[in-house]
Amino acid sequence: MIKKFRKTAKIALVLIYLVIIAGAVVRMTGSGMGCPDWPKCFGYYIPPTEAEQLEFKANYEYKKGIVIIVDESLKVAKSNFTSGDSFNPDNWNNFTTHDYNIFNPLHTWVEYINRLLGALSGIPILIFTIMSIWLWKDNKWLLPLSILTVFAMGFQAWLGKTVVDSNLAPYKITIHMVMALLIVFVILYLIYASKTSFKNQLADVGFHNLLIFATVLTLIQIVLGTQVRQYIDEQVKEIGYIKSEWLAQPTINFYVHRSLSVLVLLVNGWLFMRNRKLQLGYGKMNLVILCIALEIATGILMYYFDFPFSTQPLHLVIAAILIGVQFYLVLESRRALTTQTAQALT
Repeated sequence: MIKKFRKTAKIALVLIYLVIIAGAVVRMTGSGMGCPDWPKCFGYYIPPTEAEQLEFKANYEYKKGIVIIVDESLKVAKSNFTSGDSFNPDNWNNFTTHDYNIFNPLHTWVEYINRLLGALSGIPILIFTIMSIWLWKDNKWLLPLSILTVFAMGFQAWLGKTVVDSNLAPYKITIHMVMALLIVFVILYLIYASKTSFKNQLADVGFHNLLIFATVLTLIQIVLGTQVRQYIDEQVKEIGYIKSEWLAQPTINFYVHRSLSVLVLLVNGWLFMRNRKLQLGYGKMNLVILCIALEIATGILMYYFDFPFSTQPLHLVIAAILIGVQFYLVLESRRALTTQTAQALT
């Protein structure tokens, strides 16, 4: 059972990362408002593909909550009804959550796929939560943390709704991203806690403490990065897709984000060298360095080469992978310290 639990948790982790990737694509394509309502999309479980589907139809059977566009504004069906020969405003409410009223099939379906992946990722989480009940006697932490993950997913879904309702308020996008990373952390802990065998890794207090600092530093970089991305989104709205002008006059967040990248490189470089010098056995440090190299490369491409296609979502996704690997390394090094302390006491 424990092996099946761990395998299911890994599937959930992969799906969560796919949601993060999908979210990055949503931002890259400007599809965040592709569905103006939540959890449905224009009132449908499967969204429309053509603008004609959102036009008023005479003698048509409408369901409660269906959204149409009339005179460049959104109207929501008050109840189930069959329309007459002409539009009757008494059958409709104005959509008052926000005033976004554009239909773009690409944006709609990119956002819909993002939501679909989010819902799909909840399935393995529910499954391993049920499994954790049977594992209660062997590991007391699996059940409460599994239940916490379920509630965290529900909270994340609610955050997604507030992001849409706020017409993509910047601070809510940042909170939404941080919450996704916290879910990743909990699932990674579950994966680690359900291991049946462990590598022979050495303890080093300095390595462990600096690794925690490096992980926090990456989280700060991700938050700053979302703020820089929001500034770019605002630039797109103001000046259009003139990429060379997006960072012509950047905010202070950009300079802090860029400067901290040097500290990120130095700290993780020191960790990499100490791991090799003392032969601590943390093989995932190689992946950390690879992620940082790719982060620097995509950052340079965006700033100096006018944001080549896909560099923005790649930059975010690699950062999410990086902080996940760092957190897992923290768990490994903590166990090594705990084991060392236990051996010293015996």
